[in-house]
Amino acid sequence: MTHLDAAFFIGWLAAAIRLAGPVLLAALGEIYAERAGVLNIGLEGTILLGALSSYLAAAYTGSTLLGFFAGGAGGLLVGVLLAALYLRAHASQIVVGIVFNILAAGLASWIYSLAIGSTGTAATIPMFAAWPVPLLSSLPFIGPVLFTQPWPLYLTLALVFIAHFGLFHTRFGLALRAVGENPKAAHAAGLNVLKLRTWGVLFSCLGAGLAGGYLVTAQIGLFRDNVVSGQGFIALAIVIFGRWSPLKALLAAFIFGAADALQLSLQVFESSLPPQVLLALPYLLTILAMSGVVGRTLQPRALTQPYRKES
Repeated sequence: MTHLDAAFFIGWLAAAIRLAGPVLLAALGEIYAERAGVLNIGLEGTILLGALSSYLAAAYTGSTLLGFFAGGAGGLLVGVLLAALYLRAHASQIVVGIVFNILAAGLASWIYSLAIGSTGTAATIPMFAAWPVPLLSSLPFIGPVLFTQPWPLYLTLALVFIAHFGLFHTRFGLALRAVGENPKAAHAAGLNVLKLRTWGVLFSCLGAGLAGGYLVTAQIGLFRDNVVSGQGFIALAIVIFGRWSPLKALLAAFIFGAADALQLSLQVFESSLPPQVLLALPYLLTILAMSGVVGRTLQPRALTQPYRKES
């Protein structure tokens, strides 16, 4: 492998891991929601509002760290609303999610124009710099790929293992999965179905809000209406590709990140492929995933099914 080939490969993998971070964060929370039986189609709008919350908090306080966590706070506020609509009002999860995404797009644009001004220029905010992990970042090949990233990525990787442990090795995780498989049997066993499903929605929106904060504070440093660009739907696809498992979702997120990074890395080479084809790769994978090509047999049996407590 020539020096140029090695540089291209390292740059591509590093970009793939970096781009996988936000969608992986959103997917981790969504796994909890879907394991509880709730399909949160509103991820796209939640990421957008999380990004807006993150940008405004960082812009007004000057704190990148506060901006990142403000995205999660914005996501939680959205989660309270969506949980009420999904679980208390028994509205269609798919319809509510789609309508909310449309509403969030208009709401974010309106709030942003009020805060910045209709003729104002979007100011950038300070972003998290790459944080080389001592010793590990100096390792050949893997060091610059994995251990020279912004710290939100390391947090995301840690959350993968925390989410896996919480879902498959705790009583809470067992109860959550039981609710997503058979809510009536779970209720008969003494579990509070609505409470557990509410936690699932809140985790989903928290992850989506933090994903928005990740986008703003670790990737682009500003806010615009198209900042999300379908990443909420890609996160939904990652859940399916990952077969509703945090560890497998990690691999799925890397695959999507690699497809997204490929069109960026190939810009330094002359390619006969139109750039639109490379740009479409992540969305092609999304279509394949959401069409049920993979992961169909492991879908929680009560997913999208409303539950009404029997008197």
